[in-house]
Amino acid sequence: MTFDGDQRDRYDQLVHFRLPSHPRSVGRAREVLRMNVGLPEEPGETAALLLSELVTNALRHGSPPGREIAVSLHRFDGLLRMEVEDAGDFLPRPRTPGLDDECGRGLALIAALSDDWGVAPRQGPGKRVWVTLKVPAG
Repeated sequence: MTFDGDQRDRYDQLVHFRLPSHPRSVGRAREVLRMNVGLPEEPGETAALLLSELVTNALRHGSPPGREIAVSLHRFDGLLRMEVEDAGDFLPRPRTPGLDDECGRGLALIAALSDDWGVAPRQGPGKRVWVTLKVPAG
């Protein structure tokens, strides 16, 4: 995990959108990704899985009830950076789930499938969790 501050100015922003704190927002985030980024099947499926994990974590652990989350998708020079912002105070940290646990593997999945990931402060309360993934130059 990297704590990078704000390096977003390195990327061309493709899209920024807000989602309600609702389970359907995970599918909506994937839909916006697929419609706006134009990736081939792979790494598109990996990007969709990573974004699903980021949004799910924000909804479960980061976003207080009634608060929206913000999603930004950036693409530049063979990289896709996906960011999810929430108003929660708790920073994500990897866990070691038991064999029967149904939760607790999201950050391990993010670390395994992304080229980099990290947490950064945001304007106002909360944080921004991000991942980068190598993709064909667009």
